[in-house]
Amino acid sequence: MSKSTSKSFKDFQQNIGLLILRLSIGGLMLFHGYHKLIHGVDGLVGMFSSKGFPGSIAYAVYLGELLAPILIIIGYRTKLASLFVVATMLVAMFVAHGEDLLKIGDHGEWALELVGLYLFGALSIFFLGAGKFAVSSSNRWD
Repeated sequence: MSKSTSKSFKDFQQNIGLLILRLSIGGLMLFHGYHKLIHGVDGLVGMFSSKGFPGSIAYAVYLGELLAPILIIIGYRTKLASLFVVATMLVAMFVAHGEDLLKIGDHGEWALELVGLYLFGALSIFFLGAGKFAVSSSNRWD
């Protein structure tokens, strides 16, 4: 295999990896957004209100769990969309699940491992970008 063939295969592998990461983080997060779209965010409105925040902040969840994952999946303004997911997960971590931040689950896992996985996966997407298998890859937010 020549150097140029080897480099292009490595680029292909890297772009497939980015696609898998985008589909995984965006696709799995989308289930959370879909659930909130179907069942509403009334529980979140109440939670934010009870903690002294405006209840209307709960509607931002639609950006972080519905719109941003769709943008991540298709690869459009992926870095910007991943920041919305990161922000959503930070709010989930500190506001919704703050009491679990240092807890260990029944099986030895971090109690917030799913939130952490979404947070760090989205953060990785922010730094890596969308890759070539994306709707847009030429903008600085891709």
